[in-house]
Amino acid sequence: MSGSPRFQIIRDPLWNTIRLDPVAVRIVDTAAFQRLRYIRQLGFAHLVYPGATHTRFDHALGVYHLTVTALRLLEEREPLAPEAREGMDRLPYAALLHDIGHFAFSHALEELEADRLPGDHEAVSARFFRSPELARALEDLGPGAPEEIHDIIRGVSRHPLRGLVSGSLDLDKMEYLRRDARFCGVPYGEVDVDRLLQGLALLPDPDTGRLEVGIQEKALSALESLLFAKYQMFRNVYWHHAVRAATALYKRIVSEAVEMGLLESGELVGPTDEELLYEIRRRAQACDDPLAHRLGNHWIPALRNRRLPKRACELTPPELEGVALPPWVGEDSPERREVEDRLAGELGLGTGEVFIDFPGKSRMMELDLLVRRRGGRVERLRDGGLPGLLDLPAVAEELYRTTRVLRVFTLQPREVAPERVLSLLASRVEDASDPGFKARNTVAKGG
Repeated sequence: MSGSPRFQIIRDPLWNTIRLDPVAVRIVDTAAFQRLRYIRQLGFAHLVYPGATHTRFDHALGVYHLTVTALRLLEEREPLAPEAREGMDRLPYAALLHDIGHFAFSHALEELEADRLPGDHEAVSARFFRSPELARALEDLGPGAPEEIHDIIRGVSRHPLRGLVSGSLDLDKMEYLRRDARFCGVPYGEVDVDRLLQGLALLPDPDTGRLEVGIQEKALSALESLLFAKYQMFRNVYWHHAVRAATALYKRIVSEAVEMGLLESGELVGPTDEELLYEIRRRAQACDDPLAHRLGNHWIPALRNRRLPKRACELTPPELEGVALPPWVGEDSPERREVEDRLAGELGLGTGEVFIDFPGKSRMMELDLLVRRRGGRVERLRDGGLPGLLDLPAVAEELYRTTRVLRVFTLQPREVAPERVLSLLASRVEDASDPGFKARNTVAKGG
């Protein structure tokens, strides 16, 4: 395109210099990408770590930079197979656009009930790919490029190098751990990125022969650094109790707004952090409903002014040892909301003013990748680990288990006995197993 710069240099506090090629420059200049400047990378972590105001914009640039670097190193190390070279030029743009569909405050809204959302951020990104402006930015890549890039982002592409963008060892993880730790001012996210990049290899699956991104055995110690960094960041930053309290309140605000009809779920796609909160508050204040009044005049100001829900109860992994929790306790579900409102009544609080929080991320420590052993044999690292090596999958599972804490938050200071919380969860499971419960519950809700 005439008038487009040949390349652009961006100074970055993490990677120093990021060089954008002409296609990347055009992508970055679109309104859809510029929107990412106003989506905080870490949601509400800035309420605990004031420096954590970095955005999806800078993170996306960093992932693009690492992808360009990884492709160069792979090509320098050994000739790539023809099927890997074909379409390889689209990988950096998939990396650049991998977060294009994020909701306001990043991942927080993805924890809502499915009927409150139009889809997760990877599915929602399709709306942005239909943008004529973004289509023009990608047109030099040839027919079908937007669809292939979107498939890479969603993890459904069959390209051998798709794992650089979506997989167990994708560059997104390496980037966000380093960047998040830097801006939070914590020492937990130290990942040996250089060693991991040097250790990447394109390997054939021993069972199918299909090529995919894997790692050389000598770089597994760097993979360990990534796992432990992830564990420390989740434990100390992403799932910090105050961050989770703010996230719980924010989710409740949005959920109630959708439930009341203040906004449609489709309207969650597009607004930036501040735009969404402003619009919900504006509509709530114009509504006569008492709940809308609470939402617009109390809950949103409390979130903005860091008057966060308080811990009324906390159950750590050792205290949960041997306790069979229902699967819905980790989800925004009708069952959990029923227990929350029952607790609210017992504690003298209003409906919606108690939050049970048990964060989970099923792919948090996922490991499923090919390893080229020192003798040249290629094996898949799965749940069983690999002989002669640290059992990384088992370590990953244990790290995940020890990171999850069950908390009860309340908008007014209260205390509740752990035994009471577990009793209510257990009784709700027993109610749900009663054949007549579903019918009674449906009638009660007017369904």
